[in-house]
Amino acid sequence: MNYLKSFVPWIGFAIVSTQVDWRYSGLVGLLLAGGLLLLERLRGKAWDTLIIELSATVFFALLSAYSFADPTSPLHTYVGTLSDAWLALTAWGSLLIRRPFTLGIARTMAPREVWDHPLFRRINVVITTVWAASFTASALAGGLLLHYAPHATVALIVIKVLGFAVPVAFTVRYTRMSKARAQQAA
Repeated sequence: MNYLKSFVPWIGFAIVSTQVDWRYSGLVGLLLAGGLLLLERLRGKAWDTLIIELSATVFFALLSAYSFADPTSPLHTYVGTLSDAWLALTAWGSLLIRRPFTLGIARTMAPREVWDHPLFRRINVVITTVWAASFTASALAGGLLLHYAPHATVALIVIKVLGFAVPVAFTVRYTRMSKARAQQAA
């Protein structure tokens, strides 16, 4: 569950964006993401374990710059959906370049002797695909809901929570099942 702290900036941003002006929620996300990235690098974490933190820092820097440059942009209505879309692009992009974002994180929790095993890589491709699909579904569902029912706050919160809860639950369960199968095979 070490990977959950990677999403703290996104969660903080989501909470703040419902309470205050979008410019400041972007800055909160940037401070959290940049701070977390700096802290983890100072702790010696490798870049491949910090893909989500790096992605968050870039997203919130771009969002902050844009939101202060054009504070009345209609884009502010969809900023929550844009964050999901950005995470989806990050996850799909990591798969496209054959470096699933979960792989570096998984290496911090798995023994070194399994890192190069094809099954270890396959497990992380599957897990990253589930995260990517969940972020994509959240972005699409959130965007449609904002377009057709922009004041459906409870539904938007449910979409956000499910967008994280489903892949977290899958990751935990799939990892356990994969370890059990590997132990049975050995």
